[in-house]
Amino acid sequence: MFSIGDFAKHGRVSVRMLRHYDGIGLLRPAHVDPFSGYRSYAGEQLARLNRVIALKDLGFTLTQVQEILDAEIGVDELRGMLRLRRAELEAAIAADETRLKAVEARLLSIESEGRMPSEDVVVKSLPAVRVAELTGTASGYVNEEIGPVVQRLYEELFPALGGITPSGPLIAYYEDEPDGERVLIHAAVPITAETNGTEGFSTVSLAEVPAAATILHRGSMKTVLSSYQALAKWVDAHGYRASGPAREYYVDCPADEDKWATELQQPITKA
Repeated sequence: MFSIGDFAKHGRVSVRMLRHYDGIGLLRPAHVDPFSGYRSYAGEQLARLNRVIALKDLGFTLTQVQEILDAEIGVDELRGMLRLRRAELEAAIAADETRLKAVEARLLSIESEGRMPSEDVVVKSLPAVRVAELTGTASGYVNEEIGPVVQRLYEELFPALGGITPSGPLIAYYEDEPDGERVLIHAAVPITAETNGTEGFSTVSLAEVPAAATILHRGSMKTVLSSYQALAKWVDAHGYRASGPAREYYVDCPADEDKWATELQQPITKA
């Protein structure tokens, strides 16, 4: 038998916590001295303590922990529950990180208000290009809605290419669907090889663009908002208007997304 202090030490918890667990009936001492009130714990109670702490740290309430443990579930079932809960927490963390990236992008746009990046914008023509592409839809232009669709499309497009070698960097572009409710996403790669329409992708010829305002965005596409807004402000301030879908020309895409280089290309005409 262990004193409450020794049991707390072996279980890596506080004495106060053990007293609380005793008070709510979650982990009773093996013995309580009727005269002194001292609590004593048995070594085998460490197993229940380990389960309590693991479940609590994974986000279960103490009431839920007690219900789980009182059901006397087996180790395999408990491990399955822990894995499921871990997956849920990992998904929540990923969602929070995405939201933080979106806030960071919005803050960058706020910080750049009042500054015109005239030295960063280049007007140039875009040559005609023949591409293999797949299309999908998103409910809006929010990055966390578009990003996963673009990624999925490219994951499907590259296997469909088979032995066809891309002839240039990837190109993505977006269009409003006729009803205006959704966004049509094009994930494309330039090709020169002949196709017969049975390859599992569409072959499209993108027309030459006589004039496009372009700006180079460096970093993850999760932070592209400030670059897009800087380009839009430049177009408006210099008496132009958009004359077609903007393109994203992925100049360099290493494994570290924060080191990406993407040219944003907005076809323009004089307003």
